[in-house]
Amino acid sequence: MTRLFFIFVLFVSTASLVLAQNPVKWYSFEEAIELQKVEQRKIVIDVYTEWCGWCKRMDKSTFQKTHIANYLNEKYYPVKLDAEQKAVINFAGQKFSFIEQGKGRSYHEFALAVTKGQLSYPTLVFIDESMNIIQSIPGFRTAQEFETIMTYFGENNHKEVPWSSYQADYVPMRLKFKDNPALQKKPILPAKFNGNR
Repeated sequence: MTRLFFIFVLFVSTASLVLAQNPVKWYSFEEAIELQKVEQRKIVIDVYTEWCGWCKRMDKSTFQKTHIANYLNEKYYPVKLDAEQKAVINFAGQKFSFIEQGKGRSYHEFALAVTKGQLSYPTLVFIDESMNIIQSIPGFRTAQEFETIMTYFGENNHKEVPWSSYQADYVPMRLKFKDNPALQKKPILPAKFNGNR
Protein backbone atom coordinates (compact mmCIF):
# COMPACT_ATOMS: atom_id res chain seq x y z
CA MET A 1 0.00 0.00 0.00
CA THR A 2 2.82 2.39 0.89
CA ARG A 3 4.55 1.62 -2.39
CA LEU A 4 1.33 2.38 -4.30
CA PHE A 5 1.05 5.68 -2.43
CA PHE A 6 4.63 6.67 -3.39
CA ILE A 7 3.97 5.76 -7.03
CA PHE A 8 0.84 7.91 -6.95
CA VAL A 9 2.76 10.87 -5.41
CA LEU A 10 5.50 10.49 -8.01
CA PHE A 11 2.91 10.43 -10.81
CA VAL A 12 1.15 13.56 -9.48
CA SER A 13 4.49 15.39 -9.05
CA THR A 14 5.58 14.52 -12.58
CA ALA A 15 2.22 15.55 -14.01
CA SER A 16 2.42 18.85 -12.09
CA LEU A 17 5.86 19.56 -13.52
CA VAL A 18 4.67 18.86 -17.05
CA LEU A 19 1.62 21.08 -16.57
CA ALA A 20 3.73 23.80 -14.93
CA GLN A 21 5.78 24.21 -18.09
CA ASN A 22 4.90 27.34 -19.96
CA PRO A 23 3.09 26.29 -23.12
CA VAL A 24 2.55 28.49 -26.13
CA LYS A 25 -0.83 30.21 -25.87
CA TRP A 26 -2.24 29.56 -29.35
CA TYR A 27 -5.01 31.69 -30.78
CA SER A 28 -7.26 31.47 -33.80
CA PHE A 29 -6.55 34.08 -36.45
CA GLU A 30 -9.77 35.90 -35.53
CA GLU A 31 -8.71 36.06 -31.86
CA ALA A 32 -5.30 37.44 -32.85
CA ILE A 33 -6.97 40.18 -34.91
CA GLU A 34 -9.13 41.17 -31.93
CA LEU A 35 -6.08 41.16 -29.63
CA GLN A 36 -4.27 43.41 -32.14
CA LYS A 37 -6.93 46.05 -31.50
CA VAL A 38 -5.92 46.19 -27.85
CA GLU A 39 -2.16 45.74 -28.05
CA GLN A 40 -0.35 45.64 -31.36
CA ARG A 41 2.11 42.79 -31.73
CA LYS A 42 3.40 40.71 -34.56
CA ILE A 43 1.56 37.51 -35.40
CA VAL A 44 3.21 34.20 -36.18
CA ILE A 45 1.03 31.61 -37.88
CA ASP A 46 1.87 27.92 -37.72
CA VAL A 47 0.21 26.52 -40.85
CA TYR A 48 -0.27 22.79 -40.32
CA THR A 49 -2.50 19.82 -41.14
CA GLU A 50 -3.71 16.97 -38.93
CA TRP A 51 -1.87 14.37 -41.05
CA CYS A 52 1.48 16.21 -41.12
CA GLY A 53 4.13 14.27 -39.18
CA TRP A 54 6.67 17.12 -39.22
CA CYS A 55 4.01 19.48 -37.83
CA LYS A 56 3.43 17.12 -34.89
CA ARG A 57 7.16 16.80 -34.34
CA MET A 58 7.55 20.58 -34.26
CA ASP A 59 4.70 20.81 -31.73
CA LYS A 60 6.34 18.21 -29.49
CA SER A 61 9.90 19.51 -29.73
CA THR A 62 10.28 23.14 -30.82
CA PHE A 63 7.11 24.66 -29.36
CA GLN A 64 7.47 22.76 -26.06
CA LYS A 65 10.67 24.61 -25.12
CA THR A 66 9.96 27.04 -22.28
CA HIS A 67 12.08 29.86 -23.68
CA ILE A 68 10.34 29.55 -27.07
CA ALA A 69 6.88 29.63 -25.44
CA ASN A 70 7.80 32.58 -23.21
CA TYR A 71 9.14 34.62 -26.12
CA LEU A 72 6.20 33.85 -28.41
CA ASN A 73 3.64 34.65 -25.71
CA GLU A 74 5.36 37.95 -24.91
CA LYS A 75 6.26 39.25 -28.38
CA TYR A 76 3.69 37.67 -30.72
CA TYR A 77 0.14 36.47 -31.01
CA PRO A 78 0.83 32.84 -31.97
CA VAL A 79 -1.82 31.38 -34.29
CA LYS A 80 -2.46 27.75 -35.23
CA LEU A 81 -4.00 27.49 -38.68
CA ASP A 82 -5.20 24.11 -39.92
CA ALA A 83 -4.74 24.40 -43.69
CA GLU A 84 -7.65 22.01 -44.15
CA GLN A 85 -10.11 23.54 -41.69
CA LYS A 86 -13.70 23.94 -42.79
CA ALA A 87 -14.51 27.17 -40.92
CA VAL A 88 -14.73 30.40 -42.94
CA ILE A 89 -12.24 33.16 -42.09
CA ASN A 90 -13.25 36.78 -42.71
CA PHE A 91 -10.35 39.19 -42.99
CA ALA A 92 -9.94 42.65 -44.52
CA GLY A 93 -13.38 42.51 -46.11
CA GLN A 94 -12.66 39.18 -47.77
CA LYS A 95 -14.17 35.77 -47.08
CA PHE A 96 -11.78 32.79 -47.14
CA SER A 97 -13.32 29.31 -47.41
CA PHE A 98 -12.41 25.66 -47.54
CA ILE A 99 -11.85 24.37 -51.10
CA GLU A 100 -12.79 20.74 -51.69
CA GLN A 101 -10.47 19.14 -54.28
CA GLY A 102 -12.12 15.80 -54.86
CA LYS A 103 -9.27 13.29 -55.22
CA GLY A 104 -6.58 15.95 -54.69
CA ARG A 105 -5.64 17.60 -51.41
CA SER A 106 -8.30 20.02 -50.21
CA TYR A 107 -7.18 23.28 -48.63
CA HIS A 108 -8.35 26.49 -47.01
CA GLU A 109 -8.07 29.67 -49.09
CA PHE A 110 -6.59 31.59 -46.16
CA ALA A 111 -3.74 29.09 -45.82
CA LEU A 112 -3.09 29.46 -49.54
CA ALA A 113 -3.11 33.27 -49.22
CA VAL A 114 -0.71 33.56 -46.24
CA THR A 115 1.73 31.04 -47.74
CA LYS A 116 1.58 32.97 -51.02
CA GLY A 117 0.38 29.93 -52.92
CA GLN A 118 3.10 27.60 -51.59
CA LEU A 119 1.20 25.10 -49.46
CA SER A 120 3.78 23.13 -47.52
CA TYR A 121 3.52 21.85 -43.96
CA PRO A 122 4.52 23.10 -41.57
CA THR A 123 4.94 26.69 -42.76
CA LEU A 124 5.59 29.59 -40.40
CA VAL A 125 4.18 32.95 -41.46
CA PHE A 126 5.39 36.12 -39.74
CA ILE A 127 3.08 39.14 -39.92
CA ASP A 128 3.91 42.64 -38.67
CA GLU A 129 1.79 44.91 -36.47
CA SER A 130 0.21 46.50 -39.58
CA MET A 131 -0.92 43.07 -40.83
CA ASN A 132 1.66 42.84 -43.62
CA ILE A 133 3.29 39.49 -44.26
CA ILE A 134 6.98 39.79 -43.41
CA GLN A 135 8.00 36.29 -44.47
CA SER A 136 6.64 32.79 -44.84
CA ILE A 137 9.09 30.01 -44.03
CA PRO A 138 8.25 26.43 -45.03
CA GLY A 139 9.53 23.33 -43.28
CA PHE A 140 10.27 21.87 -39.87
CA ARG A 141 12.50 24.01 -37.62
CA THR A 142 14.42 22.85 -34.59
CA ALA A 143 14.12 24.90 -31.40
CA GLN A 144 17.46 26.61 -32.12
CA GLU A 145 16.55 27.42 -35.73
CA PHE A 146 13.15 28.73 -34.69
CA GLU A 147 14.64 30.78 -31.84
CA THR A 148 16.94 32.55 -34.26
CA ILE A 149 14.09 33.23 -36.71
CA MET A 150 11.55 34.39 -34.10
CA THR A 151 14.02 36.83 -32.52
CA TYR A 152 15.11 38.13 -35.93
CA PHE A 153 11.56 39.27 -36.66
CA GLY A 154 10.51 39.81 -33.03
CA GLU A 155 13.22 42.41 -32.41
CA ASN A 156 12.76 44.01 -35.87
CA ASN A 157 16.28 43.04 -36.92
CA HIS A 158 14.87 42.15 -40.35
CA LYS A 159 14.51 45.89 -41.01
CA GLU A 160 18.23 46.63 -40.71
CA VAL A 161 20.34 43.47 -40.56
CA PRO A 162 20.72 40.96 -43.39
CA TRP A 163 19.62 37.46 -42.35
CA SER A 164 23.04 35.95 -43.08
CA SER A 165 24.75 38.43 -40.70
CA TYR A 166 22.15 38.00 -37.99
CA GLN A 167 22.29 34.22 -38.21
CA ALA A 168 26.11 34.18 -38.14
CA ASP A 169 26.32 36.48 -35.09
CA TYR A 170 23.33 35.15 -33.14
CA VAL A 171 23.99 34.12 -29.54
CA PRO A 172 21.39 31.59 -28.30
CA MET A 173 19.24 32.57 -25.33
CA ARG A 174 20.60 29.72 -23.23
CA LEU A 175 24.07 31.29 -23.48
CA LYS A 176 22.96 34.93 -23.19
CA PHE A 177 21.01 34.30 -20.01
CA LYS A 178 22.89 31.39 -18.46
CA ASP A 179 24.25 33.52 -15.60
CA ASN A 180 20.95 35.24 -14.87
CA PRO A 181 18.34 32.85 -13.41
CA ALA A 182 15.68 35.58 -13.35
CA LEU A 183 15.88 35.94 -17.14
CA GLN A 184 15.96 32.20 -17.70
CA LYS A 185 12.63 31.70 -15.97
CA LYS A 186 10.79 34.77 -17.15
CA PRO A 187 7.06 34.20 -16.62
CA ILE A 188 4.56 34.27 -19.44
CA LEU A 189 2.49 37.41 -19.39
CA PRO A 190 -1.18 36.75 -20.09
CA ALA A 191 -2.47 38.33 -23.27
CA LYS A 192 -4.99 41.12 -22.85
CA PHE A 193 -8.29 41.11 -24.62
CA ASN A 194 -10.51 44.18 -24.48
CA GLY A 195 -12.13 45.04 -27.77
CA ASN A 196 -11.82 47.48 -30.59
CA ARG A 197 -8.85 49.14 -32.21
